[in-house]
Amino acid sequence: MPHWRTWHRPLVVFACAMALLTVVSAAGLLVDDRVLAGSAIWSKLFRFAVSFVAYALTLAWMLALLTRGRRTGWWAGTVVAVAGVVEMVIITGQVIRGRRSHFNHATPFDESLFNAMAVTVVVLWTGTLFIAILLLRARMPDRATAWAIRSGVSLALAGAGFGFLMTQPTPRQRAAGNLDTADVIGAHAVGVPDGGPSMPLTGWSTTGGDLRIPHFVGMHALQLLPLFLFTLVALAPRSARLRDARVRLRLVLVASGTYCAVVALVTWQALRGQPLIHPDGVTLTAAALVLAATAAGTYAALRPATAPLSSPSVEKELVS
Repeated sequence: MPHWRTWHRPLVVFACAMALLTVVSAAGLLVDDRVLAGSAIWSKLFRFAVSFVAYALTLAWMLALLTRGRRTGWWAGTVVAVAGVVEMVIITGQVIRGRRSHFNHATPFDESLFNAMAVTVVVLWTGTLFIAILLLRARMPDRATAWAIRSGVSLALAGAGFGFLMTQPTPRQRAAGNLDTADVIGAHAVGVPDGGPSMPLTGWSTTGGDLRIPHFVGMHALQLLPLFLFTLVALAPRSARLRDARVRLRLVLVASGTYCAVVALVTWQALRGQPLIHPDGVTLTAAALVLAATAAGTYAALRPATAPLSSPSVEKELVS
């Protein structure tokens, strides 16, 4: 585990700024009762700030693990931090103005701000892609760590990519036939207009599909899969099975496969216009199959090793 002082400093500074913005936006939720598109006007800023804290800190830690391409990684991380700052400045400014930040084409100024945000998202995604490539080439302390980090960053890229789907005109907007003059083009919800009944805090639709769900679930694989491995390592002193590096590797592989299946499932559900909390029989059947496969994979991963570890060096195996 690299010392925190070796973490990517611009991303750490960005995370600290987002932590402060989280406090500010939480205060805004308490004192400002304005509502925009069916949600408290400060709620989007709050969600973005919290998400960026986790995202930036995780990338800052991962960049400290690089064994080669450190300079390229530093620049890629800095690009991600700068793009994140620009995006959050725009969102904050629009909150203060009482205007939508996403999908807003109401005025030339609003449209230019949304287009600028679209550019920052592409830049942020590309910077993360460069970091992912560097991590794929890096030598990790052991195979379980390598798989947890590489699976996490790959799924995060996929999750971030779902944001591009939201910018496309919805069937309802296309049917209206006024895309050149429409105030709003694109949406989070599928099958229903944005701004309808939604879940608390997340704002996800309770009457239709919502593309923010696979976006959120996919992006936070970046944190959850490494945290899963850290949990296994923390439990290892109490469990002979988990002290075996091969068992931990198998469990990480199962977790990565399960996470990928969950991302696919919630994406499929959202694109069908189905609310997360109201799954139909087909969705429940698919979820049951994922659960059964996970249980079987976990059982197989925990089976006793056929041979004991030959030496401590296995624990420190380097993976390229």
